[in-house]
Formats: sequence, C-alpha cells, structure tokens
Amino acid sequence: MHDFSISGRSIGGRAPTYLIAEVAQAHDGSLGTAHAFIDAAADAGADAIKFQTHIAEAESTRDEPFRVKFSQQDETRLDYWRRMEFSKEQWAGLAAHARERDLHFISSAFSLEAVSLLQSLDVPAWKVASGELRTDGLVDAICADGRPVLLSTGMSPWSDIDAAVARIRKAGASLAVLQCVSRYPTPLEDVGLNVIDEMRERYNCPSGLSDHSGQPWPAMAAIARGAAIVELHIVLSDRMFGPDVPSSLTVDQFRMVSDMRDSVAAMDAHPADKDAVAADMADMRAMFGRSLAPKRNLLAGTLVTEDMLVAKKPATGIPEDDIAAVVGRTLVRDVPSDRLISWSDLHVDG
Repeated sequence: MHDFSISGRSIGGRAPTYLIAEVAQAHDGSLGTAHAFIDAAADAGADAIKFQTHIAEAESTRDEPFRVKFSQQDETRLDYWRRMEFSKEQWAGLAAHARERDLHFISSAFSLEAVSLLQSLDVPAWKVASGELRTDGLVDAICADGRPVLLSTGMSPWSDIDAAVARIRKAGASLAVLQCVSRYPTPLEDVGLNVIDEMRERYNCPSGLSDHSGQPWPAMAAIARGAAIVELHIVLSDRMFGPDVPSSLTVDQFRMVSDMRDSVAAMDAHPADKDAVAADMADMRAMFGRSLAPKRNLLAGTLVTEDMLVAKKPATGIPEDDIAAVVGRTLVRDVPSDRLISWSDLHVDG
C-alpha cells in the first residue's frame, strides 16, 4: 500500500480518517465569510479546509453554461467566476489563517495560473477536481512539484481514472483516489461506498469518499469501512445562498462526523485482547456466573442426588461442572435453598 503523509499527518494505513471541509464557493465571493469558514471548520474538527481557486479569464468563457442557474446577479457563468476570485494577497491571508487554526490549507486549481498561485502559497497537497481529471496539462502542472495528489472521480469511468492514476504516478507524486458522484445532492443509493474498497485494491493506495449527499451518514459509513480520506462540503447554515447548500453539512453535522471519526480512531488504537479482558473482569464473571445450590431445603445427613441440585448465582461456590463430585455424598449440616452448597457442607468420605 502506497501510504503517505500531508505535512506530517499520515494518510492511509491505520491513521485516523483525514477529514476535509470543502468550502467551494459557499463564501459567495465574500472574503470575510471565507475566513469565517476557516474558524468553523477548525471548530468542527476538520484536518483540512479546501477552497476552489478560480481565475475567470484563465479558465472560462461566456459560452460556459450554469450547472444550476441560481444567481440573480451574474449574467453569465464567467461573471460568477469573476465574483468568486480573491487576490493573491487575500489567498495568502486565508492560508495563514488556516495555519493559525492548525488546518491544512488546500484548494482545487482550475487553471495553470491557479496552480502557480497556489504553489506560491506552499499548499501541502493538491486536489484534482472531478471535472479536471482529463485536463492533462493541468494534471501535469499539479504533479510537477511531487506533493501528494487527491484525485476526485465524480464523473469518470474506470478507464479515465486508470489513465489519470498512471499519469500522476509517472510524475512521481503520492496519490489518494476518492469515490465521488457529481450529483448535487447525491441520493444515498448512488453514493457507492463499495467503490472505495475497489479503488484501494485496484490502485494499491489510500482511498476515500468525496461526498455530495448533504447527509452525515455516508461519511460515517465510509469512516467505519476504513476510508483514508473523507471530504465533505460545509456550510455555516442550511439557509445560506448557493448551489451547493443542499449537498453540504452544517457545522454541527460536520462535528458529529468528526466526533465519530475520533471515536473510531480511539477504539482502533486499543485493540481488545479477549483473554486479558476476561481476566480483568474475573470478579464480574463470578457475580454473573452460577454455582450448585439445593432446589429445596436439605437437612444434615441427606444423601445428595442430582435432582436435588440447581445452578444459581453467584459463581463463588461449587461449579456446575463438578456436579458428579457432589452427587452421592452426604451433607454434614443443613443447607437452605437460598444458599449455595460448599465443599465444607459435604462429608469428606462421600
């Protein structure tokens, strides 16, 4: 397995699931809101925060259609991308803020100019968006510096994924492949958790889920199945504006996922030894176990027969397995039905 690390944080193997809070365009062009997302992601337990770096003139034209015509202030998709842009200095401020909150700052690049900008910010890893998997020049530029690459596959067949993986590996970059479905929101029946396992086996690398369901359950299920990475869209409120809101988790929902991740990691870090646990619980076992007791009050001198005995709590007396050693022996004292029989109650000679 080709495991790797991002700024010292292990990815894959027995490492806890790496959680990415995906902001995308939920900031709606507001720098202040983008900074608010960094604090929210940190408070929600994310390992990384991810944006999208769009430079309108470098990636789009007026011919690009809206995926969903949601904006009442942008005449074209190009206008929207222009409104989503931040300056290099503003991106640097966001990256610095993320570092202050112990978050990895990651952003998907959608042009060579965006790659250059993000390189100047010393991003710790690259994210290839689902729609850019076949953009060879962009993928080559991303791989050129050898930093880890996280590859989303939301609209690609195996043949395209195979080609992209081979291209990234040829460049010598570490790689994680993410199951993803580019439907917003993704119905639960289409999430495809099984593909996470297929990717891990097919590419012998960490695999995970980039989810657009808008629900916490796929992420939780992926973590339980051992996903190395889970990426989730996050919003400050489900009443926010934007096309990705129905596909996103609120901060509280994201925190629920991260708490579950931490709980799974804690349990995985302490594998159980059944024999050792049983030894530690010997007193408890005795309390809940059973020993031989009389079914009715028995008088001294009684010759004990099997039909006189029953197993009752606790297991501090004669074990039921020793019944053959009790039957046929004579009682030396009275034994009431609400007491256990002890070896001292029995005549030594039987």
